[in-house]
Amino acid sequence: MGEKPRKSDEEVYRHAVRLVSPGTHIREAISLILQSRTGALLCFGPPKRMSDLSEGGVQVDAPCSPQLLYELAKMDGAILLNHDGTRILSANRFLRPRSSIPTSETGTRHISAERMARQARCIVVAVSERRNSVTLYVGEQKHVLDTLPTLLNRASQVLQTIERFIDALNESLEDLSMREFQDMVTIFDVCRTIQRWERVRRGAEEMEPYLLELGTEGRLVEMQLREVMVSVSSAELVVRDFYKDSGKGTYAQVLERLAGLDENDMLKLGNISQLLGYGPNPRTVDTYLSSRGYRILTQTHRLVPQIIDNLVARFGTLQQILRAPKEDLVRVEGVGEVLAERIRSGLHLLQNQLALERR
Repeated sequence: MGEKPRKSDEEVYRHAVRLVSPGTHIREAISLILQSRTGALLCFGPPKRMSDLSEGGVQVDAPCSPQLLYELAKMDGAILLNHDGTRILSANRFLRPRSSIPTSETGTRHISAERMARQARCIVVAVSERRNSVTLYVGEQKHVLDTLPTLLNRASQVLQTIERFIDALNESLEDLSMREFQDMVTIFDVCRTIQRWERVRRGAEEMEPYLLELGTEGRLVEMQLREVMVSVSSAELVVRDFYKDSGKGTYAQVLERLAGLDENDMLKLGNISQLLGYGPNPRTVDTYLSSRGYRILTQTHRLVPQIIDNLVARFGTLQQILRAPKEDLVRVEGVGEVLAERIRSGLHLLQNQLALERR
């Protein structure tokens, strides 16, 4: 049998945050410890590695429960648990990581916690009665957990910002759709829409750490985020509709480069234009672009991706699909007479709806 692949630092960190998030036994025990004004040192990881770097204490080897963990925390030493925090291995252990390991901490408990996490490559949680805080150490990383009211407030602020960005994005998408049907799209229209989509995407990405740390308390915020993101889920296809397929990069590569732009570069439409394969100044280009039609077609009778791919491969642009007679549509693989008629009527219906909304 092959070796089990090692988890990345990011995966280990996310696992650690989930361990102490609201709704877990560990977080419940931490809350009890903080309420009683006592401290604790909790270590999660490989039993042998942690045992080799600690001594003394008592063997417990029992299922983890909030009450038992709370009672054991009344002793001065560290508590060792398995990787998932489902079983308590031992309590009142004295940690003895190398004293030569650098640390930025000052308190004895936090110094031991940081050194232990670095040397044993494990997860250590330090609960401080003096600071009334909870600090998470994961390998080389350190994170001070925020209180629930603070997290919820920050998550709500980010969500409100995302909603404002979505309003601006929807305005751009509606305008772009009209221009696609009229075959009057400019690079500026495309770049502005992509820029607004990227702002929304980055806002949603910024929410992930808050939702992770909120645990079960973040369900409502997560539901709200999913709901607002559904309305703009097809905006990413604007890149696929308009990027210049000149052999310098695939659709996926263009998306990756777009995500890699820093905040200042992303604010300049010229950078987005260049990523798409056009000139650095989108306002100076006076030629019109033709959409491939991926985004518009996804809004038409819920066509499956394969049918959309076949239509674009056969006709090349949205305008060609709009002008295609029924008999030409039927020749596309997977499109029968009934579906061909639905495609034609669906596109015209969508065009009329946009015109009515605009008026």
